[in-house]
Amino acid sequence: MKTKLTIDEFRLMVEAANKTIQSRAEEFSKLDAALGDGDHGEAMSTAFGVIEKSSKTGENFRKMLGDMGFGVMLETSGSTSTLLGAFLLGMSEGAPTTSEIDAEGLKRMFRSGLDGVKKNTRALVGDKTIMDALIPAVEAMEATKGEDVKAVLEAGAKAASEGAEATKDMIAKLGRARNLGEKTLGHVDAGATSWASIFDSFAKAL
Repeated sequence: MKTKLTIDEFRLMVEAANKTIQSRAEEFSKLDAALGDGDHGEAMSTAFGVIEKSSKTGENFRKMLGDMGFGVMLETSGSTSTLLGAFLLGMSEGAPTTSEIDAEGLKRMFRSGLDGVKKNTRALVGDKTIMDALIPAVEAMEATKGEDVKAVLEAGAKAASEGAEATKDMIAKLGRARNLGEKTLGHVDAGATSWASIFDSFAKAL
């Protein structure tokens, strides 16, 4: 059982997520091309490159996450960067000023990140957006009993993956894809898929 997550381990998690996003960027853009403008992979890879670079600073979780959030919002633009920045800045608000965190602290930190994203979108589960991965992930993390931080992250990764896959059977209700109506059925959402990959990378990095 792993009862504490250190700041250096979290940096390795971010590094792992960045590698995954860089390697799957073309896949994400192809998914996006079916419903949007086809640039999601490029936007995610650019944003996460900045996020990983910004994660190198900060002596505690709050400062590091704040640097990551401000970094991606200041150095890149677009809705992808706005939502990632909101998530990271939200996490920062819920993070401790220490260099390690326990399972309950981890849950609070991710819930705070979700709250940050909610301030920037009205999307809910079922709308075929990133929220179909993010909301189930955070709720699954919170529902995980015990003190094992790895179990918390694994629960989040599983729920995010299942949530992203479920978007295949949804009709888009927001954004450009909304105009396609029932034509969006049968396609998974690119944003939900890329965000699910972040949670998957976080869990596997431990």
